[in-house]
Amino acid sequence: MTATAAPDEIAKFDALAARWWDPKGPMAPLHAMNPLRCGWIANHLAHAHGRDAAALGGLTVLDVGCGAGLASEGLARLGARVTGLDAAPAALEAARIHAAEGGLEIDYRQGMPEDLAAEGARFDAVVALEVIEHVTDRRAFLAALAGLVQPGGMVFLSTLNRTARSFLFAKLGAEYLLRLLPRGTHDWKLFVTPAELGAEARAAGLRVSAISGMTPGLPGQAWRATQDVAVNYIVAMRRD
Repeated sequence: MTATAAPDEIAKFDALAARWWDPKGPMAPLHAMNPLRCGWIANHLAHAHGRDAAALGGLTVLDVGCGAGLASEGLARLGARVTGLDAAPAALEAARIHAAEGGLEIDYRQGMPEDLAAEGARFDAVVALEVIEHVTDRRAFLAALAGLVQPGGMVFLSTLNRTARSFLFAKLGAEYLLRLLPRGTHDWKLFVTPAELGAEARAAGLRVSAISGMTPGLPGQAWRATQDVAVNYIVAMRRD
């Protein structure tokens, strides 16, 4: 049960469950970037299935490390049949309550991706957003994600690059200066460069098909996809 998730990381995010859906709370950065993440995923997934942009009706999507369901709800509202997976029980309870209040049918499950893969579960797409920088074994994690997607299916990851700029903005700035995130949310040494992610993905049988930077706009403006991957970035990968 602990092959890819550390108990202290689970406890850290479980403790934030009650404030997960507060757009001005500790998850404010995720609220701000969520429309971009979900829209980017939906467009690439729909294109892979020969559909119009963001037409996800009937497609099965697994949201690994779903927390209280920000991305799960965003993708469900775009028509996907979503399963949310997380190891944090309090966060999952917050997810179930919020989905019920919004009239959304999302299958939330407690566990690890390797457990679900061992059951033989398969999905059209697997997403893991702002998760891989918190896992204990990236190679095992990517192998589990690859095992959960149908052959030819898509895996989507978003994470933080390990650069001087990410240390300045995502670690020092966000956690200590602006206090957008609780201190200790991230360990900069665990941030992942695109080259590292690409090589480890290939070892798991996944091939990167698209990558974009995610850049915050000016105050009051939405996040946008850019070519700048120095801090936040999102990746689409296809299973061989």
